[in-house]
Amino acid sequence: MSMARVLIIDDDEHVRNTVGFVLQQGGYEVIEAADGEEAIAVIKSFPTGFSIQAIICDIHLPNVNGHDLIVFIREKLPMVPVIVLTGYPDVEGAASLFKKGVVDYLIKPVRADTLLDAVRRAIGEQALIG
Repeated sequence: MSMARVLIIDDDEHVRNTVGFVLQQGGYEVIEAADGEEAIAVIKSFPTGFSIQAIICDIHLPNVNGHDLIVFIREKLPMVPVIVLTGYPDVEGAASLFKKGVVDYLIKPVRADTLLDAVRRAIGEQALIG
């Protein structure tokens, strides 16, 4: 079985590196995007048959904000679970994100075990649906 792939979208390079390291240590392959525009370009560039199993997305992003990006992701990759990772928790914002199909909402800084549990749960739940 191939390694599960996770796309990390965050404008903070330190966050991408840290989250990426944790995921790689957990056995995941990592793809990164530094902002919403780059994430859209990465997703559009996926060859036919290429799959990712989860997306971790910040909300406060330059160029294309996280809310708009999540709408794009739901249209293009409706079966891929999206986990929000934000440094600016907002209860109303979280509620609207869950309505858009987000499966988890994590607050920075996130503990490694919490992050890995969220990704495992998201991918596991997706496997049951898919």
